[in-house]
Amino acid sequence: MLSITASLGNTLILVALHKETALHPPTKLLLQCLTITDLCVGVITQPLYAVFLLSPVTTGMNWQLIYYIGKLWTALSFVLCQISIFTPSAISVDRLLALLSGLRYRQVVTLPRARAVITCFWLIGISVGSIYFLNASIAFTVGFALTLFSVITSVFSYSTIFVKLRQHRFPVYPLTQGQPKGKAGSMNIVRYKKSVSSAIWVQVSLIICYVPISVVVMLRTSNQTTASQIEIARHIAITFVYLNSTLNPILYCWRIRSVRKAAKDMIKQLNCCKSA
Repeated sequence: MLSITASLGNTLILVALHKETALHPPTKLLLQCLTITDLCVGVITQPLYAVFLLSPVTTGMNWQLIYYIGKLWTALSFVLCQISIFTPSAISVDRLLALLSGLRYRQVVTLPRARAVITCFWLIGISVGSIYFLNASIAFTVGFALTLFSVITSVFSYSTIFVKLRQHRFPVYPLTQGQPKGKAGSMNIVRYKKSVSSAIWVQVSLIICYVPISVVVMLRTSNQTTASQIEIARHIAITFVYLNSTLNPILYCWRIRSVRKAAKDMIKQLNCCKSA
């Protein structure tokens, strides 16, 4: 179920983002990166996980093949989860730079720099996934450290934004040109706050979905629960992690008006094609 909703939802959002022109290109690229990651989770990782779960009750399956499917699923989970965690953190830094840079924002946050950052995210994620094949405990430790760093970065960015907006020392300049001078200040402060609010919703959704798996990892290291209890809790926690890939498209449509409009237009076009 989650695989289907994540695949369809993120495909719709990816097409909508491609047609959307109101967002600043680097910001849109970060959203596209997160959407592609969630799409890969729905198309690749979740089906592999389903096959792995069904293997004990499926007759005639090669157990060696199931073993490698489990290893591949876990390694891909490391890669995609790390990118899913890094990208919202990068969006928080992007929102902070939009506030602090002012009119220099377009010169500071450029498309080539955003591409370089995303490439680094994928390289780090692939490296952590590769480490898993060599030593699982090291991969978990590195992944946890990177996750903690990303969360701290996001908390710092949004806390700084909150403090600066409360102080009223840094006006938010327009991200697009051509607005009347008299309306630019107030209109763009409202727009900026909405963009920050949308980014926070994505971040909070990520944290809520990842808290259960963090608790399970800590319980696993404490050795205070039985193996069967840990196994059940782990599968429930993993389901929450995968739920995040379905929630993100809903958040985009709810919080970002231009994406919502583009998604509605896509659905109307599909309905027209079916009726024709």
